[in-house]
Amino acid sequence: MNFTGNQDRIKSYLMVITAMLIWGSSGVFRRYIPVPSDFLAFLRGVLGSAFMLSLIFYYKKTGMGSIPRKTVAILLLAGAMYGFNWIFFFEAINYTTVPIATLCYYMQPALVILLSPLFLPEKLTFGKIIVLCLTTTGMVLVSGITEMDSIDVTQLKGALFGLSAGLLYALNAIINKRISQINTYHKTFIQLAGTVIALVPYLFIIDGWQPIPTDGLTIASILILGIVHTGIAFALYFSSMKTLSAPSVAICGYIDPISALFLAAIVLNETLTLTGVIGAFLIIGTALVSELKKV
Repeated sequence: MNFTGNQDRIKSYLMVITAMLIWGSSGVFRRYIPVPSDFLAFLRGVLGSAFMLSLIFYYKKTGMGSIPRKTVAILLLAGAMYGFNWIFFFEAINYTTVPIATLCYYMQPALVILLSPLFLPEKLTFGKIIVLCLTTTGMVLVSGITEMDSIDVTQLKGALFGLSAGLLYALNAIINKRISQINTYHKTFIQLAGTVIALVPYLFIIDGWQPIPTDGLTIASILILGIVHTGIAFALYFSSMKTLSAPSVAICGYIDPISALFLAAIVLNETLTLTGVIGAFLIIGTALVSELKKV
C-alpha cells in the first residue's frame, strides 16, 4: 500500500477544499466594496502578486528566471484570463442575486470536465457524464432559479457575465494542469502579474483610475480579497493540481458555490429554500461518491 501517495492525495484535497471555502466568501466581500469591478480586479491582482512575491523572497524560492519564455507567456495569458474572470464575476453579482451569479459562474467545473479530454490526456467516462448531470442538476436546485416566474433583462445580463467568467476559469484551470512542473509560488506570482499587466491598459480605456474609499470596512474587505482570497487561496489551489486530476479538482469546485450560497443566506439574508438544501446535498453527495468510486 502506498501510504506516501495516499497522504499526498489527502493533503491535496485539503488544500483545494480550503481554497474553495475561501473563494466561497468572495461574493459577500464584493458587496462591501463600492468600486467598479475592473478596478477591484486590478487591486486584487496587485495585492495578490505582492503577497506572493513576498513569500518567494521569504522562503527563498529561487529559479524563476530559468522558466522558459514560452511558459512564462502562457502563464501571463492565463493570468489575464483570471483578471477578466474576476471582472465578469463581480459584474454578475452587481446585476443579479448571488445564487444566480453563482450558478452561472460555477458551471466552470462542468466545463473543465467537458474540455479536459480535448486538451489533457484524460477521458470523459460515462461515470463522469453522470456526475456532470447530477451536480449540474444540484446547482440548478441550489440557485433557486426553478422557483422564479421569470428572469428580467438585468438578471439575464448578470447570468451572461457569470457564464463568461465560468468559461475563462475553465480554460485557466486546463492551462494550469498542463503546466505542473513549475514551483507553485512562481506559477501563482506570474499569473497574478499577468492579471495586473492585462488590466492596466483596460482601466485606462474603460473606467480610468478610481479613488479608493477610506472607510475601515472597505479597506479591510479589499485587503482580505487581495491577500487571502487571491494570494493564499491560489497557492493552495495550484499546489493541489500537482496530485489531483483536473476533473477531481473540478468536482471539488462545487464546494465553493455551496459555501457561497450558505454565506449569502447568513450574511446577506438571501435564504436557501428547501429545494436549495436538497440541491446542496445532491452536489456534495455526488462529488463524494464519484471520487470514492474513481469515476
